[in-house]
Amino acid sequence: MTKKIALLAVSLGWMGSLIWAQPRALTRHMRITQSTSFRKALYHLDGGRDLQEPVLEIHGDHITVDFGQSVLQGSNRQQDPDAFFGLAILVHDCRQVTIRNLKVRGYRVALLARNVQDLVLENCDLSYNYRQHLQSTQQKEDLSDWLSYHHNEQDEWLRYGAAIYLKDCDRAVVRDCRVTGGQNALMMTRCQGCLVYNNDFSFNSGCGIALYRSSGNRILYNRLVFNVRGYSDGVYYRGQDSAGILVYEQSSRNLFYKNNVTHCGDGFFLWAGQSTMDSGEGGCNDNLVYANDFSYAPTNGIEATFSRNRFVDNRVVECDNGFWGGYSYQTVVSGNQFLRNRTAIAIEHGQQNEISYNLFYRNGQAIHLWSRASQPADWIYAQKRDTRSQGYVIGRNNFTGNDEAFHLSGTDSLQVFGNLFQDAAGVRYRLDSTVHGLDTVQEDLAAVELFDDSTLAPPPPISHPADPFRGMGGLAGRRHILITEWGPYDYRSPILWNTNPTDTGSLLHFDIRGPQGRWRVKTLRGVDSLSATSGTVPGALEARRIPGERTDILIELEYTGSELVTPLGQAVAAGRPYRFSFRRFFQPVSWQVRWYPLDTTRYNPLRSGSLFPEGALPDTLATDHPRQLDYAWWGGLRAGGSQHPRFITVATGEADLEPGDYTLGVTWDDAVRVYVDGRLVLDEWDPSRYNFDDASPHKQVSIHLAGNHTFRVEHLELGGFAALGVRLERTGP
Repeated sequence: MTKKIALLAVSLGWMGSLIWAQPRALTRHMRITQSTSFRKALYHLDGGRDLQEPVLEIHGDHITVDFGQSVLQGSNRQQDPDAFFGLAILVHDCRQVTIRNLKVRGYRVALLARNVQDLVLENCDLSYNYRQHLQSTQQKEDLSDWLSYHHNEQDEWLRYGAAIYLKDCDRAVVRDCRVTGGQNALMMTRCQGCLVYNNDFSFNSGCGIALYRSSGNRILYNRLVFNVRGYSDGVYYRGQDSAGILVYEQSSRNLFYKNNVTHCGDGFFLWAGQSTMDSGEGGCNDNLVYANDFSYAPTNGIEATFSRNRFVDNRVVECDNGFWGGYSYQTVVSGNQFLRNRTAIAIEHGQQNEISYNLFYRNGQAIHLWSRASQPADWIYAQKRDTRSQGYVIGRNNFTGNDEAFHLSGTDSLQVFGNLFQDAAGVRYRLDSTVHGLDTVQEDLAAVELFDDSTLAPPPPISHPADPFRGMGGLAGRRHILITEWGPYDYRSPILWNTNPTDTGSLLHFDIRGPQGRWRVKTLRGVDSLSATSGTVPGALEARRIPGERTDILIELEYTGSELVTPLGQAVAAGRPYRFSFRRFFQPVSWQVRWYPLDTTRYNPLRSGSLFPEGALPDTLATDHPRQLDYAWWGGLRAGGSQHPRFITVATGEADLEPGDYTLGVTWDDAVRVYVDGRLVLDEWDPSRYNFDDASPHKQVSIHLAGNHTFRVEHLELGGFAALGVRLERTGP
């Protein structure tokens, strides 16, 4: 009898373990403390309105959580990515946790890990989460789109959302993961000794990989292409501080090896950090950036400032600056290929840097070194550090087909030797009397040291390294960066792309790009003729706009053909019709703009509410009569031969509008109020609500308008950078 009971107990225990091993269903507010697997399913689970209430919490040591390719879908009543909210998964205060086969979309943050040692993320797809709605257009940049990653001591980066955010997660491994159609892919704060490899973080509007106070990490074999915003081919190339790889604030001794980082705002963006600016100490030092591709950046292929690092055997093609190294010191730039950049290497106030064994091919300037006459008196960094431009060793480089090989000013003590010049039509040296100690003859100890340099050994091997460079040849060149209202176009759906956006003539030229298929016209407005009413993709189209001051153009096409994925991540089966369109609207307003001086020590409109003291209207500084308000001032308003860092803007306007629903969009810095027909519709009169070191704020107001309307804009600038932009957009069909 005893044996039977024992056998029964063992049998029941075995059956219980079988039951536990069966894949589970995922529910909201689930807390996981032991190894778990989930059955594959689509789970519609909204997160909390902030990041304090995750859908799923993981808190347990030595566990594996296998999601079995399940999809967590958040923000289920929202379609626009800038409205996504909530946190899908929180992992915290544990060790040796493996998360695999997870898919998350529709959240502000997909996965947040805090104080997790030896975390492993593998084979996860965290695409199509939060991203901003960009206000810049093909014709004009909007300053509200600028990013700022300078501060993250209080997790300020989370305001931009993230697919993966790791904080205090030492020795984490992130491999074979994918993030696209978001803003920031992987963000790491105070993470040491991590391994990030074989991931695809591409076509996002912020950063591919970002490090803050994170050192000793290895970033290998990742595809990080098209992490970009702020670009319109042939119109403006700003990047707006987007980057493929971002390295900030005392992130040192990291290895970046064989990553594909093309078509990003900056390819590699390194900045020492605010603590270095405030103390003159530290930096993002001793990083090795080796054998990567940083080509086709609208701004800098590589930016590395106020720090000491090595950049070896990288490829940098067709950027504004191939390498920007402001205030860099003891930095080695060796064995790189710089091709067709405006300036290949640009360094202001650099010290003891080595530039050797590089190929400079058909750049505007190959090497530009310079300094300013003085530094700001209140800048602590300049008080603590040597900021002279001096002490360069430049040897064994190949200069071929550049307009200028060297452009030098304000620089001392340069040893330039052993270089090969094949710039028959170019200028070899352009310099002035501020250059001293240029030695192009003696090959002393520095030359011997260059001869002794050897090729760097590759890092220790990893199993099955990916080839992140495969299949990118067809997208070579910056012209393939197409920025839409939701970020970079990813070539997985058809798009009607205007190729002459600033042309004021009657003809509009379009490329029709995307997967192979056919298109036909469905809707036309604002144009009176097309070059064709159907055709193939890829293809081209011309349209003639209907003349007039007011522009309201809609060209809607229907596509049938290959399987595609929409810009918001929805899959459309092959042969199923899909509509895509081009829209442009401009409503001119007859504005009268006046500027007045502002002295808040005598009278403060922020406190009183009214612009001026009763009965004391000051003299006008300047006037303007534009059709659209779109201003930006660096250092103040220039009027009457003087610079006015503080000023008041008063703009009154009138327009006759077609009946319909409109969006009134306003970008400003520092305070603004907007009235329509005497009614206050936007009240942003409290600058303390915003951090203007970030970007100029932007707000939109939905309003129904018909016929003649009046507008009034009141704006205050309190010093520093200033902006004011007002734009009407037609909404609906």
